[in-house]
Amino acid sequence: MNFNLDFLRFRFIALIASVSFILVSLATISIQQLQLGLDFTGGTLVEVGFTETVDPEEIRTYLEGKQIDALVQAFGSDKDLLIKIPSSENIENANIVIDSLQQQYSFQLRRSGFVGPQVGGELRDQGGLGLLAALLVMMIYIMFRFQYKFAIGAVVALFHDVLIVLGIFSILRLEFDLSVLAALMAVIGYSLNDTIVVSDRIRENFRAKRKLNSEQVINRSLNNTLGRTLITSLTTLLVLFSLLFLGGEIIRNFAIALSIGVVF
Repeated sequence: MNFNLDFLRFRFIALIASVSFILVSLATISIQQLQLGLDFTGGTLVEVGFTETVDPEEIRTYLEGKQIDALVQAFGSDKDLLIKIPSSENIENANIVIDSLQQQYSFQLRRSGFVGPQVGGELRDQGGLGLLAALLVMMIYIMFRFQYKFAIGAVVALFHDVLIVLGIFSILRLEFDLSVLAALMAVIGYSLNDTIVVSDRIRENFRAKRKLNSEQVINRSLNNTLGRTLITSLTTLLVLFSLLFLGGEIIRNFAIALSIGVVF
């Protein structure tokens, strides 16, 4: 596919849009923060399958009557529920929830577990350090592979993608757990891969087409790599949409985060 699009003609519009997205994301994360999952906050998790259709709100109200403040949500079908009790409730044993439900309902226990607040805090801190370490190592790699200015641009682009994913999760109040953190790491790798391909073509064109100015070289390089970018992105999105709609509740937020990252 041969493209001849004038990308840099719209660079100021794109810059304003990107800065706007980043500012909105930072403001939302600062004010509303992220809805951290039990992986980071600690707490009890119980997944149950009922014999009949059940209303999550009915179960939540019932548990409240038992002095258990829980988050109850549908999980896959209208007969399956995921019950989450934050560590602040001091319920370290899932049997308390199970015993309370057995007094009123007939169900099958699918899984249960407890994550302590200290473990959750360590996971949160280590996950954040992991993201920063990944960004730093990639900047160093690009700096030696290409030039320092390429490395700065690549890291700014990586921060751009990660911040927008976090901002959308904050705005939509989607749960941020370890699977979403894994998706962010994948977004970093995906974005870096595309950055390296484009940067490599820019460097080649600077050497081969010395009569062109910087704007013309960058435009030509982006057009040269656009076909690859579109094919790679579309095939990746096909897989992610399959995970999103067919993969079930456990992997849904992972697919959402990675899809947002690929699109941006």
